[in-house]
Amino acid sequence: MSSSFRDDPVTALLRRSPTVFVDGGLATELEVRGHQLRDELWSARLLADDPAALRAVHGDYVAAGADVLVSASYQATFDGFERVRGCGREDAARLLRRSVDVAREAAGDDGPLVAASVGPYGAALADGSEYTGDYDLDTEGLHRWHRDRFRVLAESGADLLAMETVPSLSEARALLRLLDETPGPPGWISFSCRDDERIADGTPLADCVAAVADHPGLVAVGVNCTPPRFVESLVSIAASRTSLPIIAYPNSGERWDAASRCWHGDPAPDRFVDEAVRWRAAGARLIGGCCRTGPEHVRRLRARLLS
Repeated sequence: MSSSFRDDPVTALLRRSPTVFVDGGLATELEVRGHQLRDELWSARLLADDPAALRAVHGDYVAAGADVLVSASYQATFDGFERVRGCGREDAARLLRRSVDVAREAAGDDGPLVAASVGPYGAALADGSEYTGDYDLDTEGLHRWHRDRFRVLAESGADLLAMETVPSLSEARALLRLLDETPGPPGWISFSCRDDERIADGTPLADCVAAVADHPGLVAVGVNCTPPRFVESLVSIAASRTSLPIIAYPNSGERWDAASRCWHGDPAPDRFVDEAVRWRAAGARLIGGCCRTGPEHVRRLRARLLS
């Protein structure tokens, strides 16, 4: 079943083009440009320290042809702002809203859509559990944990909510419950995956898509922050379980070495784009990048997939 948001902004874009282009990595692109993002807020630190740097990266994605910009709220939480910045709840809420405002300023009046990033619980833990789903909270606990931030982002003026890098069906259910309870825009859910069949906690992606796809607030479902080599299979699985548009925005394919604190592998945009041709053939309608992809990836995606 497709979304009940018949005039949702994603459907409107897909009426005009066979492929919608999501932007690429934000924090890793900021790191490439020399910003030190070592604390638990990651790119959200710059919402207070240097919003102009965020605006510049968003602007480069606009210039590259992105149809959707994702805000710098992935790792932004009330608790994190309090621990790292000493912010009270009012100031933290203001910074969350700023993440959408900064992206909107870069998008301009007739520019890309802005999706407010709703990162997973594991991102706030900063322990890598968004890639394992090994949590100390059940669905009810995850619902409570996400609730206040979700409400602020839903009321921020964003066009969409990007519920992304979700490692477990339990967390997806908690987020969809909040989507039901919270007035605001529709959203997508994208899962982080461990291989070409299963999401991060081991649940088959087919089961996850079947469980969420009938939700009336969803405008797309798919995968992100997953190695590109798995994406063709994952997109095929998702497309076989739903008529919703499929979204795919994997990482560059590089591997992070925590011991040496460096990336290993080939970030070449051309290889990424070659693989993206297969994702689209498998059924992906929204395509972009995640960690270690940048504006050049989006520029080449657009040139190749619209040629």
